[in-house]
Amino acid sequence: MIVLRKRIQDMKMIERNYEPPDEWMDSEKNFYGNYNASICEAMGLLQYLLMNTRPRLVLGMVVLVILSVPTSTIVVLLHVFTRLV
Repeated sequence: MIVLRKRIQDMKMIERNYEPPDEWMDSEKNFYGNYNASICEAMGLLQYLLMNTRPRLVLGMVVLVILSVPTSTIVVLLHVFTRLV
């Protein structure tokens, strides 16, 4: 599915002949064309690594991320509010 979406996105880019805005830096313009390929490679690597680990370890990591994001957000917000008061 990922490969199909990438091919569809590439075809849309070719049809539109889209150029990045002039105000972008050169590094952003160079990376813009390879962005989808980089994301696809990263997701493929993540899938490969997760397929070679134990299922309970993967579920534990997912639960840890799901719980840590709201917790860290709350801590940051409390810190900001205590600075303002």
